[in-house]
Amino acid sequence: WEFNGSFYQPSAFLMMGIPGLEALHRWISIPFCALYLIALLGNCVIVFIIKKTQSLHEPMYYFLSMLAVTDLGLVLCTLPTTLGIFWFNMRRIGFDACLTQMYFIHILSFIESSVLLAMAFDRFIAISHPLRHSSILTKTTVIKIGLAIILRGMISLLPIPFLLKRLTYCGKTELSHSFCFHPDIMNLACADIKVNVFYGMIILLSTVGMDFIFIVLSYILIIKTVLSLATKEECLKALNTCVSHICAVLVFFIPMIGLSMIHRFGKDVPPLVNTLVAYTYLIIPPALNPIIYSIKSSHIREALLRALQRKSE
Repeated sequence: WEFNGSFYQPSAFLMMGIPGLEALHRWISIPFCALYLIALLGNCVIVFIIKKTQSLHEPMYYFLSMLAVTDLGLVLCTLPTTLGIFWFNMRRIGFDACLTQMYFIHILSFIESSVLLAMAFDRFIAISHPLRHSSILTKTTVIKIGLAIILRGMISLLPIPFLLKRLTYCGKTELSHSFCFHPDIMNLACADIKVNVFYGMIILLSTVGMDFIFIVLSYILIIKTVLSLATKEECLKALNTCVSHICAVLVFFIPMIGLSMIHRFGKDVPPLVNTLVAYTYLIIPPALNPIIYSIKSSHIREALLRALQRKSE
């Protein structure tokens, strides 16, 4: 503990694995390792295929590569501490290291939310204004959108670590997860956390909340456009280009909203449920996104098959 008058700050926090199943952590690590491996390999393959295939140098695939890089970042943020607990029972994490991990986890989550919005906008333009798609979403525009997404996440979340460092902590230092999460750290303080709660909610609603609303609005406009198409085949073809993106949106937003609600309002929720929702939020989307896009995108499948054939030759 660091002592300074009435100000207390722990030198470290203790992370939690899966409550009640500590004796089975070694066995539980097997599916986690499989998910991490799928996420790492799958997203690396997506980025590699898009980079090497000239025909995939389009806005839709540029945004997909951004999503893959973001998923890789999320995996690398949580993998060391999660497997460290499962394999070696390394529960201790330094206070500053915890704030750093928390900052990057939240930034990458916000970036993923914004990239999904950008992908929804791309689908809307492609379906509603196909002739103007290439002129609206040029390569320069896509780069500017990407930079704006990164800056938005970094700047909006910059005060969070400082708001946590100003708090006085006492007694309990055990976190609820194998990673650091803002509401989780905040609830360990014995000081007034109204500013943290208010700022966290404002940022969450003004970023991820607004992203979700605009994604829904984009699909309302897409459906309106699709219904105006002449034939049923054209409608199905247009909607088929959105299926993978809709799956990615649902896989990301449902557990994220669930985890946020549990931390803020679910005081009586069993710890095991809290833990499972958290792992679903941070591990499942990075593992599933490459599979979803590989299955639904014929262009990516064909490019991947060509790459494998060249390698076998």
